[in-house]
Amino acid sequence: MELNTLIVVIYFAFLVGIGWMFRKFTTTTSDYFRGGGNMLWWMVGATAFMTQFSAWTFTGAAGKAYNDGFAVAFIFLANAFGYFMNYVYFAPKFRQLRVITVIEAIRQRFGKTNEQVFTWSNMPTSVISAGIWLNGLAIIASGIFGFSMEWTIWATGLVVLLMSVTGGSWAVIASDFMQMVIIMAVTVTCAVVALVQGGGASNIIANFPADNFIAGNNLNYMSIFGLWAFFIFVKQFSITNNMLNSYRYLAAKDSKNARKAALLACCLMILGPFIWFIPSWVVAGSGVDLALAYPEQGKKAADFAYLYFVEHFMPAGMVGLLVAAMFAATMSSMDSGLNRNSGIFVKNFYQPILRSGASEKELVTVSKITSTVFGIIIILVALFINSLKGLSLFDTMMYVGALISFPMTIPAFLGFFIRKTPDWAGWATLVVGGLVSYYVGFAINADTINNLFNLEIPLTGREWSDIKVAIGLIAHITITGGFFMATTLFYKPLPEHREKDVDTFFTNLATPLVSESAEQKNLDNKQRRMLGTLIAIAGIFVMTMFALPNPLWGRLVFVLCGFIVMGVGLLLVKAVDDKVDDSANA
Repeated sequence: MELNTLIVVIYFAFLVGIGWMFRKFTTTTSDYFRGGGNMLWWMVGATAFMTQFSAWTFTGAAGKAYNDGFAVAFIFLANAFGYFMNYVYFAPKFRQLRVITVIEAIRQRFGKTNEQVFTWSNMPTSVISAGIWLNGLAIIASGIFGFSMEWTIWATGLVVLLMSVTGGSWAVIASDFMQMVIIMAVTVTCAVVALVQGGGASNIIANFPADNFIAGNNLNYMSIFGLWAFFIFVKQFSITNNMLNSYRYLAAKDSKNARKAALLACCLMILGPFIWFIPSWVVAGSGVDLALAYPEQGKKAADFAYLYFVEHFMPAGMVGLLVAAMFAATMSSMDSGLNRNSGIFVKNFYQPILRSGASEKELVTVSKITSTVFGIIIILVALFINSLKGLSLFDTMMYVGALISFPMTIPAFLGFFIRKTPDWAGWATLVVGGLVSYYVGFAINADTINNLFNLEIPLTGREWSDIKVAIGLIAHITITGGFFMATTLFYKPLPEHREKDVDTFFTNLATPLVSESAEQKNLDNKQRRMLGTLIAIAGIFVMTMFALPNPLWGRLVFVLCGFIVMGVGLLLVKAVDDKVDDSANA
């Protein structure tokens, strides 16, 4: 226990160091919320990847993998598809919006009324998602350290809050990259050990306790699984390719770097499921009953599948390193959420409505206060989710995505392509989407579907969960999306000032952004040198864990993990362009 705690404390100290080193990069709200739009593709790609990745991956998603095999991987492969479409078309367009917050783009496209509507409707979704992430992190931390879930949520939430408030987007995105490197290194080594322990991929699949490794258990109708999988791809495509989620690329230094960032996130998402869930499949195939191993967790016991593997199959010290990585993953997701929400509040409400003449210094101070308030709210949401003992983290995340997040993306996506709509199309579509979500969420149940289709075999609990998500997505595509497109019938020429804003929006979209100044190149080198050095040092620290009392194979696990991390750091340092530095010093 003491060893794992020490590892986590050292890792936290390292993250604090990153925030401290990058604090001087932040002087304006543009710096605080999007790194001044000056970041290289590998940093932006890392944060794009990490915002879709948190402790939930190792809890709710790992529990789904333990119960239903490969099915959960479809969600992450759908993310990869979304990022691929970012690469093909959307990522450079997002950067070319030339805004500090995504709601500024909404204001240009749909007007000031929609700016406020989207400001206040977008925040609850982000807060709920962050609460789910924090709850997932608390599950792991409480399971290892033996603290109550409530105290763990408060402690971890306050640590995340401290990290996110002090550094701004430079510290957030820089730490995202380092966390991505360490998490991939740790999970790769866990996957290698799992493959060995499970006797290879073919044995792991053969031993998995389900008739169908791809679809999983508790299915009477395979068509329902196919329907769910298809619409998961539709949902993730929409969620990753709309103005509200374009914030991932606003920090990129130009259009080319935004595109490359999307490709990096896509490649990582493709590899991820084949790495992250092998340990859960091995635990299931070994006949481990997690309900007996973690009786106090009730129906949430499956969420401990990954933790069980690390505790029982990995060498001493790996639990601490994994928990540190999970803390980091959740911090990165919450950091991005807090940073984005405070940016939206300050730039799209506080400044235009309350303090139009506020200085940059005042706005940065208000941003930090706002982040603190949002952090406390997220902690309270996580405590509420924890009180719902019968609700799985996996289903919760699916419902939030299908019934709350998805309808908000429809005007933010279609508004990219359909120009001739009245301004009220934005907020009216949200109202229609809310009504559709309410009906699907509360008026339709499993008996409704059983009776409607005269099913001889009633839907299982899992089938109802899957089809409820699919029904919500189908309803929003046809009804909510159809409503937005129908508003074109009511289009009338906009007032002159609004027509100018819309022209600016579409002109920016079509105009590539290039940033190759000498000042920018110096900043590029600074990013490579600082972060590369920090990551190389982190890799050396991981390699020193070779000295821990483990069998030889266990010691070599830490060597492999540290070598991967150190290698990435050295590659970044090597990428520094010395000619630029020499010319700057001349």
